Amino acid sequence: MTGAPREASEHIRRQNRNLTTALPFDDSIDESERGLIAEWDGRIIRTEDGRAVWDVAADDFLKEEAPDTVNPSLWRHSLQVSRHGLYKVTEHIYQVRGLDISNITFLEGNAGVVVVDPLLSVETASAALQLYREHRGNRAVTAVIYTHSHIDHFGGVKGVTSQEDVDAGRVPVIAPSGFLEHAVGENVLAGTAMARRAAYMFGSALERGPRGHVGAGIGQTTSSGTVSLIKPTVEIVKTGQERIVDGIRIIFQMTPDSEAPSEFHFYLPNSKALCVAENSSHTMHNVLTLRGALVRDPHAWADYLTETLDMWGDETEVIFGGHHWPTFGNDAVVAHLSLQRDMYAYIHDQTLRLLNQGHTGPEIAEILPLPPVLEQTWHTRGYYGTVNHNVKAVYQRYLGWYDGNPAHLWPHPPVARGIRYVRDMGGADNVLAKARTAYEVGDFRWAAEILNHVVFAEPSCHEAKTLLADTYEQLGYGAESGPWRSAYLSGAHELRHGIFGTPVRSTSADVVRELTPEQIFVAIAIRVDGPNCWDEVLTVDVVFEDPACVHRLRLANGVLTRSNPHPRMAAEATVTVPSPSVLAQVVFSGPPTEQSLTESGVRVDGDVSVLLRLLSVLDTTDPDFAIVTSE
Repeated sequence: MTGAPREASEHIRRQNRNLTTALPFDDSIDESERGLIAEWDGRIIRTEDGRAVWDVAADDFLKEEAPDTVNPSLWRHSLQVSRHGLYKVTEHIYQVRGLDISNITFLEGNAGVVVVDPLLSVETASAALQLYREHRGNRAVTAVIYTHSHIDHFGGVKGVTSQEDVDAGRVPVIAPSGFLEHAVGENVLAGTAMARRAAYMFGSALERGPRGHVGAGIGQTTSSGTVSLIKPTVEIVKTGQERIVDGIRIIFQMTPDSEAPSEFHFYLPNSKALCVAENSSHTMHNVLTLRGALVRDPHAWADYLTETLDMWGDETEVIFGGHHWPTFGNDAVVAHLSLQRDMYAYIHDQTLRLLNQGHTGPEIAEILPLPPVLEQTWHTRGYYGTVNHNVKAVYQRYLGWYDGNPAHLWPHPPVARGIRYVRDMGGADNVLAKARTAYEVGDFRWAAEILNHVVFAEPSCHEAKTLLADTYEQLGYGAESGPWRSAYLSGAHELRHGIFGTPVRSTSADVVRELTPEQIFVAIAIRVDGPNCWDEVLTVDVVFEDPACVHRLRLANGVLTRSNPHPRMAAEATVTVPSPSVLAQVVFSGPPTEQSLTESGVRVDGDVSVLLRLLSVLDTTDPDFAIVTSE
């Protein structure tokens, strides 16, 4: 199937024009360029084999006037986010922005430089360090700080230091408690589905331009280079904990289960500078990200920002973080943190108020406005998260997917529902006619709703796919949220051109290598094809040589469980593995075979067929699964 993007409809053009008068576009304050020392020279950042992973020139089109096909608020924001180069935050604190979806920060110490949040890819982090050194001298990296457990804040670490320097004690790696567990766990257990959905959320397959990808709200998009991980050597466990790192006094504030399950802020009293990680930026963030994750706690999030203000609000002169640009001056700092706090607290509290009146998540999302001050403040606009889907996330956190209406307790799945909708609405032609009418009057949400049923009921209906693609496109053109725009336009792209798959994978060798034995066994258990092995019963002991430990795996009733070996009950087979990392690499490099196990140094004693039976019931994941179609 082929097709080109269409123009914006009159309905979307009118909506976007109206927004230019509803928001304070005459506000001339823009600090996204403040402190610029040097831009990136425009060279494409590439892997060693020449593959492009980042191109700053791809966003040059944003320097033009906002077109009809982009929400003008998102266009303004994307222009600010696309600016790239080395920036001075304050004395001895510098950032490189615009070379990845996140920022990398450099804290200058006595002997060298402390690197904060080394981006997503090794290649972009290396380029950022190169740019810093070109203008600030060839300073050695003396420490690395991970503010939280999301991959775009640690994946490039081997672009700024090496495992050898960390192992030798020359470069400590500092992170909040629980970092490693969450960093590797989030990217593995549901990693395939998250990565596929992230391709929609970040518009990985979309062309950059006025009818395609213009930005992801939190940054322009994700880089596509090499993901690495060096596990932390220093763990921060409590608020108020202090460390001197390369002569820099740092005070930490723990903020678990806020924007990330493992996260902290830190304050630099000598600079009166505060790093707020990803808990405060120039957008509304996600309570539940569109790629999928555990639902975050906006109540705790707001409370942490209150605690931040209580601890350092009177003295902080600049705040910076893992995305966007800093906020300068004490009055602006306090106002920024206060409004960000109020935003998350308001969404949390008002959703609870209304759900306790009997409203459902979608109903609350439609009727809950933000207070005027938050509506008119640029940094609380929904460029990344939105009020609409954050309200639904709060509802989900407290009440789950079921809204209490028995009609919604046991609905048909998409294909069966689509068949019945199309049949009872008089057939596909009749639905298409109604959808065309909805499209023409600008009711794109309804057009998408009913066309989706046709696409799932009759997968070969080219006309339905084409009109649904056109409909998604219009919804994308009107979206203020970068991820919403990308999701709609990605859906249109796949309807027109077929499934583009998962361009960026998170289960890199470094991430997989740090899985604990327990995490590895969970990763194996979730691949067991339960219905096909209900009658299978077997036991296997897994012996790790380094560190020395033994785990018993038992398969029964389609469930693989892990326990300690029973001294009076021998396993049917014993698998000896050099280390957990070896087993992890075998498991995640493809379907394990007897040959691949042997080549990795794995030894099997006892009944080898037992291990082969276990391996035979492991399913494979599909990184190219369908989203907007049934096949």
